[in-house]
Amino acid sequence: MTESVDVPIVAPDVPAYAHPGDAGADLVSTEALRLAPGQRALVGTGVRIALPEGHAAFVVPRSGLAAKHGITIVNAPGTVDAGYRGEIKVALLNTDATEAYDIAVGDRIAQLIVMPVTRARFLPMRELPDSVRGEGGFGSTGYQKTGTDA
Repeated sequence: MTESVDVPIVAPDVPAYAHPGDAGADLVSTEALRLAPGQRALVGTGVRIALPEGHAAFVVPRSGLAAKHGITIVNAPGTVDAGYRGEIKVALLNTDATEAYDIAVGDRIAQLIVMPVTRARFLPMRELPDSVRGEGGFGSTGYQKTGTDA
């Protein structure tokens, strides 16, 4: 069963879920601008929220903008902490090498995912316990299904 959480909001356009069961609610731009190839811009959404303690919101790219136009978020996912009360802005980047991208007021530019988060207690130690993976990372399991590189 999916749980919901009440999130107080101040916004000209309240984020909305496009379909039942969607994880992300759409954030829209409050400004018009053109992103030249390789250009980035901090784009306003007008959204301010008061997340309950124990929750965070994550600003993530829209897959259609990324696939069709090369528009992504520089710091994806952007993290909104429970104590933040300012406007949620999106650091958009045009990764297309040749085409500019125009954003109009009201365009859907990102998605907002609200999640419960666990706060870690970091326990200083001299050494970590062993694991099957160990220190392997960054491609250590290979790129083929068999686990070996071609």
